[in-house]
Amino acid sequence: MKSLNPSFIFSLTLLSSSVGFYLPGLAPVSFCEKNSKGDAGECQSEIQLFVNRLDSVESVLPYEYDAFNFCKDENERRPSENLGQVLFGERIETSPYKFSFKADKACEKVCTIVYENTKEDKLKLDFLKRGMELNYQHHWIVDNMPVTWCYLVEDGQQVCNPGFPIGCLVNQEGNPKDACVINADFNRKNTYYVFNHVDITISYHSEDETTGMGARLVAAKLEPKSIKHGDNDHPTCEGAPMDIPADSSSSLKVTYTYSVKFEQNNNIKWASRWDYILVSMPHSNIQWFSIMNSLVIVLFLSGMVAMIMLRTLHKDIARYNQMDQADWVKIPPAANITYEEAQEESGWKQVHGDVFRPPKMGMLLSVFLGQGCQIFIMTFITLFLACLGFLSPANRGALMTCSVVLWVLLGTPAGYVSSRLYKTFGGEKWKTNVLLTALLCPGIVFVDFFLMNLILWVEGSSAAVPFGTLVAILALWFGISVPLTFLGAYFGFKKPGIEPPVRTNQIPRQIPQQSFFTKPVPGIIMGGILPFGCIFIQLFFILNSIWSHQMYYMFGFLFLVFIILLITCSEATVLLCYFHLCAEDYHWWWRSFLTSGFTAVYLFVYAVHYFYSKLQIIGMASTILYFGYTSIMVLIFFIFTGTIGFFACYLFVNKIYSVLKVD
Repeated sequence: MKSLNPSFIFSLTLLSSSVGFYLPGLAPVSFCEKNSKGDAGECQSEIQLFVNRLDSVESVLPYEYDAFNFCKDENERRPSENLGQVLFGERIETSPYKFSFKADKACEKVCTIVYENTKEDKLKLDFLKRGMELNYQHHWIVDNMPVTWCYLVEDGQQVCNPGFPIGCLVNQEGNPKDACVINADFNRKNTYYVFNHVDITISYHSEDETTGMGARLVAAKLEPKSIKHGDNDHPTCEGAPMDIPADSSSSLKVTYTYSVKFEQNNNIKWASRWDYILVSMPHSNIQWFSIMNSLVIVLFLSGMVAMIMLRTLHKDIARYNQMDQADWVKIPPAANITYEEAQEESGWKQVHGDVFRPPKMGMLLSVFLGQGCQIFIMTFITLFLACLGFLSPANRGALMTCSVVLWVLLGTPAGYVSSRLYKTFGGEKWKTNVLLTALLCPGIVFVDFFLMNLILWVEGSSAAVPFGTLVAILALWFGISVPLTFLGAYFGFKKPGIEPPVRTNQIPRQIPQQSFFTKPVPGIIMGGILPFGCIFIQLFFILNSIWSHQMYYMFGFLFLVFIILLITCSEATVLLCYFHLCAEDYHWWWRSFLTSGFTAVYLFVYAVHYFYSKLQIIGMASTILYFGYTSIMVLIFFIFTGTIGFFACYLFVNKIYSVLKVD
């Protein structure tokens, strides 16, 4: 029997910890038939189906359920939404689909939508057709669990999608588009087929197999169908598909119906009821061997680079200190060191009087570093909580809510780091520094977000953040984050500046002619390659979750990639910094920040490639929204990675020059 690959075992551990773990304290709901009570007390008999926004992989613009003129709930109400749900544009509301536990129904009528030959109804019908043309998807929820549409793909694997299309289109050439391929009856050219009937199957896990009381729902699946009902008042759910000609000008009636049945399934436990959705989703069957092996290789190479560099540095420092103490003419033969050799290898030691010279535009650099510390701490805590299961897909909007709240509360370290570094650089305009720290980067993000929100408002999308929420965000920013930033800056400026280990000369040393690879631009471009190589596979799945509406749940693996990104950014920046210092180029402050920060440029290039190769997004508004939101991601990632590289290089430079014996 072959032994298991350790990386495979570790990946399975990460998968199991991130799939089957849910928000602690998220209590299950017990269901029972009418006039029954469960063992744990009262249980519910009515099952409410909620509807969420509709979205499409061909458009960035989501719309509310009511925008497509579907059946409405007479007593429509919205459950409470958290900040993350509002920012993501989720619009959950009740629906007219209501069931009683274990009460099967066949071809139950919901409502009939009539489209008259009027301008208003024509606009509604055209909007519905446009939704079918762009393959907009329903998202229904039962007991906080998505109602899935399961189907077979080419290789015979079952895929369960947490959404199903509102309809489909057969174009003028007779080619069925998207969901029309599931039924051979969808064969009329230039015709839309609306899915007006669903067969719903709800599986439950019974606590007491003898009585069936106190059951918990563990799965909800459906199959969408298109049926032209002969009798709209008493439908039988039999007949030809419900077709809508593209050039239809007469009145039209669309009757929506459903069938529901309940099945007992004690093989699925309530805590694992999302597993079949997450594991079988498209693009989530990751090639664990290739990814883990690539990460192990990157980590191994990083360790080798660090080891070689440390050995070289140790030899350099020992040789320099020995030469400093001995007379150049009376070097002991056992040292096996010549004067020419010492002169040749003393490049980084020759700039000790200039290496801590304050950089140009030191205020801007300190502002970026303060914001970078804020983003780093926020990201670390968020990913750590996600690994523990607090931010699972079962708790909608929790990830974004946690990130925003943490960012607001972390203004103090941002102000402290920015002010302390600015004082170290010899800056005196402390008021400007703290204002830029509190307002510059968040202001750029907010302006970009507000402009994107204006486009969503104009397009009537449900993703548009309400004006009241924008005011609330501004209140959090100026009411909490800005004062905390001022508080951190106050303590930072009270502290003395960080003393460098060596003195700085009054006259700057002339930098010799540099080779091509030690010039600033080539070094910065090369510095971002290795960190990007660590994340680009994981980046594919993150972009899929954002733009292809896939659920992201592999937080354990993401946290591992996060740690490796920290190590790789640090080592790549330190290595290039060492080469530049050996070439007697002491301008390392900004270069260390830009070297690892250039990873964000590769991120943007990859996002452009992803847009043109993986997405089918059409329309000017959707394109602007994609690149607008991508710009926010790139800016945050640039500040984040740049801060990692800077502090790694700062600690490295302080360490190597602190052990030199300089007169």
